[in-house]
Amino acid sequence: MNQSSTICAISTAPGQGAVALIRVSGEKAIDICETLFVAANKKKLTEQESGKTILGNIFSDKENIDEVLLSLFRAPHSYTGENVIEIACHGSIYIQHAIIQLLIQKGAVAAQAGEFTMRAFLNHKIDLSQAEGIADLISSQSSAAHRTALNQLKGGISNKLHALRNMLVQFISLVELELDFSEEDVEFADRGKLKLLVEEIYTEVQRLKNSFSLGNAIKHGIPTAIIGKPNTGKSTLLNYLLQEERAIVSEIPGTTRDSIEDIAIIHGIAFRFIDTAGIRETNDSIEILGIERSFEKIHKASIILLMVDAEDCLSEINMMVNAIRSHLESHQHLVLLINKTDQFNEIELQTKFGIIDFNGIHGRENMLLISAKNGIHIDQLETRLLAIIHAEQWENSDVIITNSRHFEALTRSSEALEKVLEGMQQKLSGDFLAQDIRQVLHYIGEITGAITNDEILGAIFSKFCIGK
Repeated sequence: MNQSSTICAISTAPGQGAVALIRVSGEKAIDICETLFVAANKKKLTEQESGKTILGNIFSDKENIDEVLLSLFRAPHSYTGENVIEIACHGSIYIQHAIIQLLIQKGAVAAQAGEFTMRAFLNHKIDLSQAEGIADLISSQSSAAHRTALNQLKGGISNKLHALRNMLVQFISLVELELDFSEEDVEFADRGKLKLLVEEIYTEVQRLKNSFSLGNAIKHGIPTAIIGKPNTGKSTLLNYLLQEERAIVSEIPGTTRDSIEDIAIIHGIAFRFIDTAGIRETNDSIEILGIERSFEKIHKASIILLMVDAEDCLSEINMMVNAIRSHLESHQHLVLLINKTDQFNEIELQTKFGIIDFNGIHGRENMLLISAKNGIHIDQLETRLLAIIHAEQWENSDVIITNSRHFEALTRSSEALEKVLEGMQQKLSGDFLAQDIRQVLHYIGEITGAITNDEILGAIFSKFCIGK
């Protein structure tokens, strides 16, 4: 990337709309736009006040291309830290591309994906974790994902890590100072205080690392598999939760032969529901493949909704529950849904299911009597789903890790901190301790971008849209 060039791009979504935004950034941004723009107040751009929006027209030679609103931001008080011009024009595709062509003719170059945000990072307007927070904010699909990304953008993760890193830097400077006086056998860094500090940082790093499973779920949605025999109402439930006819509903067994996935937002939390093929014995090769995929989805899901028909006998239901439980791991949650209860009265339901025992399914709190077709007790199901993932904790969590790159760096930081503690227990010399502490600083620095390389930057910013 040539940071000395002036870049331009359309920042709004591709296509035609009421209004489009074109962004220009670089040392010559004001001079280039001066050649195209005539302000209604007749003042030159170089004379306009920074941070103001100016009405005027864009011209190609003497042809008026469009009446626009131009916002002027002088360096360093802009998103990128450079001179930035933002042109709000009418959303005609012709107008958008005509302005871009004019900017390029006058000396600007087309921006690469994420180049505006990369310049903001290189000019120290934001750090790397904040830049990734911007990408997450743009792609957020739920209020929880939005809240987490906004916190990251505001520096929630950065502030936490900077504080940890600064404490370590102070101590490693004292440890390394000891190396200069090694012949005099002096100790500048109090080993007791260093141990307490490393233990405190290790606890915080572990907390951040352990929040990744929660953060990943916030970002991508809680994987929730809907499973059961054919014709138990799995597709009907999916359609009700999504409020659209996403899955084909039919009385013919085996209609759903492959997994269908979609996201539903429940009180600000995204759940990725997976409607699976009905589990039964069959000779149909395609249906068998669908059933195999159903069990694959069970292994990947955090929550499993096992649907059975209210007409099924209790022994058959218990057998189904135990069969599914044998495939589950400790972190997975199973909820039994007795469907089609609208066909029975309350006395019949109480008589049949009031004394049911699911042999270790964690009690009756994980059984619900519903009607997917009529929406009966689906609100209770939604409440149960939120309780399972402890939605109230999401509101109270200050910093949550959602990025796999951050998780990897924290994992390596944790391992390096363990080496420091082990080395202190073995009373290793300062030079060995300093080496392990430097590793911790390196991995923490990778998250914020204090330590980075062009390959990492390219991989991160290539995922951004053009114009951002």
